[in-house]
Amino acid sequence: MNNENQTIRGIDVDLICEFFLNTQRQGPGSPEATLRALSFIDGLTDESRIADLGCGTGGQTMTLARYAPGHVTGLDFYPGFIERFNANARGANLGDRVKGVVGSMDDLPFREGELDLIWSEGAIYNIGFERGLREWRRYLRPGGFLAVTEASWFTDERPAEIHDYWMEMYPGIDTIPGKVAQVQRAGYLPVATFVLPENCWTEHYYAPLAKARELFLRKYAGNATAEELVAFQRQEEALYDKYKAFYGYVFYIAKKTGE
Repeated sequence: MNNENQTIRGIDVDLICEFFLNTQRQGPGSPEATLRALSFIDGLTDESRIADLGCGTGGQTMTLARYAPGHVTGLDFYPGFIERFNANARGANLGDRVKGVVGSMDDLPFREGELDLIWSEGAIYNIGFERGLREWRRYLRPGGFLAVTEASWFTDERPAEIHDYWMEMYPGIDTIPGKVAQVQRAGYLPVATFVLPENCWTEHYYAPLAKARELFLRKYAGNATAEELVAFQRQEEALYDKYKAFYGYVFYIAKKTGE
């Protein structure tokens, strides 16, 4: 994914990314969830190569790097995120083995079989879950791991309001069994699956957004597009509060099979 002429719901992606520069995390998650996912991954050494795709400013990446050995590359298409990412790595004294690069999920700057672990929290949807699984697989060594979070249905049926919202926003959403089947078809052994707790949305994502909105609206006072972006985020938060029993983010951890 690149940011040339990109919009989301008619809002320029650069403006959206600028908003999220004021947040530590660009999607639902938490250090505890990151570490729980990491607990299912073995075989990492100081020589391991790890990539965090769609890393944003690196909130989850820094947690990952503190507890996993090896060298970590964070990749994101937005230069502002990568600038902040590298500053965060230096501030955490991780700059010797954590580096952010500007790049696209659909054109990774890695060699085939180079990576021991591919990580992606709340970002694989940018190119689609199945496509990401298939295309990223060749960059993993045999037996390498993949750990991603993905929006998933908790039930086979759900109210029309939330169903229609997600069909418009991300038609690739599916049930957890449906996603696990996609993992298997793409050439992985499913290792673990768990639902992100509610506090990954409320405490670690939506609560910090309130401060970011305040700063953003102050900077863009009277700007209709900025106000539209904030209104859209508030709608998303209200829908989650109303329908959280029906959907959420799920961590999928898998191991490359075959050659």
